[in-house]
Amino acid sequence: MSDITSANSVLMLGVTNLFTVPQQLAGFSADDMYEMGAIDTKEVVMGADGNLSAGYIPQIKVMSVTLQADSASNTFFETIYAAEEAAQTPFFMFGTVRQPSVSRLYTLNKGVLKNYTPMAGAKKTLAPRKFEIHWQVTLGAPT
Repeated sequence: MSDITSANSVLMLGVTNLFTVPQQLAGFSADDMYEMGAIDTKEVVMGADGNLSAGYIPQIKVMSVTLQADSASNTFFETIYAAEEAAQTPFFMFGTVRQPSVSRLYTLNKGVLKNYTPMAGAKKTLAPRKFEIHWQVTLGAPT
């Protein structure tokens, strides 16, 4: 029997010149903690003669983080956004994701807060807030 529990996952994020010590995020949405989107790793073309060609292309790794409306970690993203607005420049992030149930550790480097949800939507209850980070480097390794 395999364990694929995500509740024991740990997401730590830091921001150069702002949060130099990585912060542990908490208060994730019940059904959507964080997600790393699929990436296209190659440009692939088929010539008119049926010959396949492929080449490496650099990729942006897109990560979404979803926090409950009452999560204290919303302040982390609010602080980044406010600092970037004041400085009118992007602040670069770094971090790790630890997934103990599958014995994996992911290192995240050179990320920017690309998409920011300024406030929780008001429905029957306050809705979760989603934040999107674009990473240059994501490396996985066994723990």
